[in-house]
Amino acid sequence: MLGNVEKRTVKGYKDMEVPFTLFRKDSTSLAIILPGSGYTSQAPLLHYAKAVFANKSFDVLQVNYQYNNDDYDGFRELGEAIKWDVNVVLDELLANHTYDQFYFIGKSLGTIAMSSVLNREIFHDAKAIWLTPLIHRDDVWEAMVNSMNKGLCIIGDKDPCYREERYLKIVENANIMQKLIPNVNHDLEYRENVLGSIDVLKDIIAAIEQF
Repeated sequence: MLGNVEKRTVKGYKDMEVPFTLFRKDSTSLAIILPGSGYTSQAPLLHYAKAVFANKSFDVLQVNYQYNNDDYDGFRELGEAIKWDVNVVLDELLANHTYDQFYFIGKSLGTIAMSSVLNREIFHDAKAIWLTPLIHRDDVWEAMVNSMNKGLCIIGDKDPCYREERYLKIVENANIMQKLIPNVNHDLEYRENVLGSIDVLKDIIAAIEQF
């Protein structure tokens, strides 16, 4: 289902190693998965998002950054690091592979990188899936408000990064479809409702598949 698997590393911010994995089907379409800090590519949302695109015969790239906050001067520097690292990984990949269709799937921290990388000319027509975007940050929020890319934004109103007034400005962007899920947290789960959380997961994956 996932095709050939290539695992590699590149030197990123501060010359630190950035691992990435390419599930290759020799496709001209690429899905790029940018996980959160604690929410890895193996976590449910991103695991099944990968399966959605693999089933559509996309190549799938996972950027598996593993940040140790002690190596950075607080979260501000971490934001700069992820933008740098994702761009370096994409440069390395695109030097050896050619694609004409791109999807980005970013979760939490990964949406910081999306706010930067979508400005590149090659991604002018890329589609962007924003999972729990960090809209309390100006760079992420402004990127979404002004985005010309077709997008899908999914966030819960119990997410500590959710800001109603900022979300409503994103709603005004006709390029971005929105899905605000009541009572779910930053993991897009209910606090004490396992079966309900599974239903939410199913709904989100269905929305991704249809996007």
